[in-house]
Amino acid sequence: MSRRRALIVGASRGLVARFLAQGWDVTATVRHPSAALADLAQAGPLRIEAGLDIDDDEAVARLGTALSDAPDFDLIFVVAGVATQAGTPAGLMPRDVAGAVFQTNALSPIRFAQAFHARVARDGLIVLMTSKLGSVSLNRGGGWGSYRASKAALNTLARSFAGQHVGAPWGVLLMHPGWVRTDLGGRRATLDVETSARGMVAVIEARLGQRGCAFLDYTGATVPW
Repeated sequence: MSRRRALIVGASRGLVARFLAQGWDVTATVRHPSAALADLAQAGPLRIEAGLDIDDDEAVARLGTALSDAPDFDLIFVVAGVATQAGTPAGLMPRDVAGAVFQTNALSPIRFAQAFHARVARDGLIVLMTSKLGSVSLNRGGGWGSYRASKAALNTLARSFAGQHVGAPWGVLLMHPGWVRTDLGGRRATLDVETSARGMVAVIEARLGQRGCAFLDYTGATVPW
């Protein structure tokens, strides 16, 4: 049986390490060279593509060229996202800042999926990192307005993308990683990186071969739209 292959866009050390531990071949993209990722090369087959800004269409096209001779991927996982001025009410946020958040969190992941969906192997997955903060039905307390709205927009665009590719031999998954102690999640977060990564990889592996579009968290529980 051949090894599964993953393309992780905006990769983190914890997530890459977990995929390698599960026996995957990983191609990881980062904006800047990462010594933390490079150190993982001893843990398994890892190819690092530095210099990818998901908001840069030319950079995305160059990545496509660089990977043109590689086998198709069982998983394309777009992790890249931002939470710029997340605590600022949307009505007070500068328009250019709000626009940049929406571009990175909502539009660019879908543009990447559109550019690379032909590289997804049969029974594979396109996974887009989202957040339960993007759930409209769960939003009862407000806060993090622009971030919430950008993730809700991503969820909507992803469902539309999946609907436009009905009959495709792969599925789409919106993934909520939990509240994780990272630069984005902060020190008060309830999950460590390893727990979140282990859960997400398990959910992804269980989801391979399924069609349609789902919104799940790192435990496999369905998140309401």
